[in-house]
Amino acid sequence: MKAYIGLGANLGDLAATLRAALQALDGLPQSRLLAVSSGWRSAPVDAGGPDFLNAVACLETALAPLELLDALQSIEQAHGRERPYHHAPRTLDLDLLLMEGQVWSDARLSLPHPRLHQRAFVLHPLLELAPGLSLPGIGPLAAQLPAVADQRLHPDGALWPAAGCGNTPP
Repeated sequence: MKAYIGLGANLGDLAATLRAALQALDGLPQSRLLAVSSGWRSAPVDAGGPDFLNAVACLETALAPLELLDALQSIEQAHGRERPYHHAPRTLDLDLLLMEGQVWSDARLSLPHPRLHQRAFVLHPLLELAPGLSLPGIGPLAAQLPAVADQRLHPDGALWPAAGCGNTPP
């Protein structure tokens, strides 16, 4: 199944960290990196600190949602991710945004990610990969762009060879 992963960093060498994270995603068991959006610069949301470099990756995986979440958190740890407080600056943030056909909600994980449609730094790169994506209860994600138009965001070039990941709804 396809999984969409949000990547972000605002400490250290941002582009190098995101490229290393993409290599780690491509090396996950039972998984293959299909596509990566452009990089996007954004201001932190509900926090201070330096701007983020963000992207979204499309991964084909046979991992179950919690297995994939554990793998993402291991990659974060390998890049020095610390969680001293909510919305702290970070060396790497990997968010499981969607998994094809999966609706999930427990103490550790909610799928689709409950705020993905409220974040310009998620919507723009996600729609770059899957322009026709629609979510249950939300509808076409492109229709959510006007609601995030006031969030500071600008493109920052390619991190990885970009290609579409299809428009398969979660």
